[in-house]
Amino acid sequence: MSFQRFLTTTLFIFFSAFLSQSAVASSPGVTVNGIQISKQEISFRAGLLRLERRGNSNSARLKVARDELIDEALKMQEAKRLNITVTEKQVDASFLNVARNLKLSVSNLNKVLRDNGVNAKTLKDRLRVGVAWSEVTQIAIMPRVQISDLELNEKAESELKETLNYDFLLKEVLFIIPQGSGISKSKRTSQANQYRKSFQGCDSAVDLSLSYRDVAVLDIGRRHATQLPDALAKELVKLNAGGITKPRVVAKGVSMLAVCSKTSARDLTFIKSGLRQEAGNEKLKDATEDYLKRLKNRASIIIH
Repeated sequence: MSFQRFLTTTLFIFFSAFLSQSAVASSPGVTVNGIQISKQEISFRAGLLRLERRGNSNSARLKVARDELIDEALKMQEAKRLNITVTEKQVDASFLNVARNLKLSVSNLNKVLRDNGVNAKTLKDRLRVGVAWSEVTQIAIMPRVQISDLELNEKAESELKETLNYDFLLKEVLFIIPQGSGISKSKRTSQANQYRKSFQGCDSAVDLSLSYRDVAVLDIGRRHATQLPDALAKELVKLNAGGITKPRVVAKGVSMLAVCSKTSARDLTFIKSGLRQEAGNEKLKDATEDYLKRLKNRASIIIH
């Protein structure tokens, strides 16, 4: 074979392979409202899923990748309809957060992706959608979420335990452990127990504290049982005015709470506050899923 013929044959094989690869890269795997998602994009996303250990087979990952990219195409189209744009700065900030959550630098995250055959753009494309959809949620979905006060009241009533229907006026007696003093927690706990045995009410709390070194008596003020940790609230409920809790080790030393007054008070405010956030998150999740479902039902999705 002549050199010219060899060169011609080699170039033909090379360009045939190149054209074949280009065709795969550009061939649509899915079309969403006229926007093409290539088979290569789906393959790249499947690679990211593999790195995240999602899916138990390549075929399963390819299906999940395809479905994710369909949803993301719809989300980006909706963001565009609402005139929402995402800057590269926002995407880079999200990418940095991912790196920080993984305790990696940006360059190391890029290396991890590269070493596992994943293009950083694949992750950044997903993050771009996340930023855009967050803004869609705030603009178009959150205003539709309504939480009924009647529902919250009924749920709060069912969760409020009769034993916690009390309002307290409290003082904290703190046996401080000075930093670097070498005083042990057990020694301060022992001293706190001695104080507790002699305790005769809030009026004499400060005078009694003067018998000990590094003891502070602090006004906590009024607290309802529902504002306090359960274990502490249950202990306080068992005490009458003039009582004091057992010593417990805290960040600055050993602490006890003295009950200056105790009154029956049914208060749903703090329970409702927690329930409102919980109910709001749940309703927002449902509303977001419904919104995306409606976008999908109206969309033209062609799987090639």
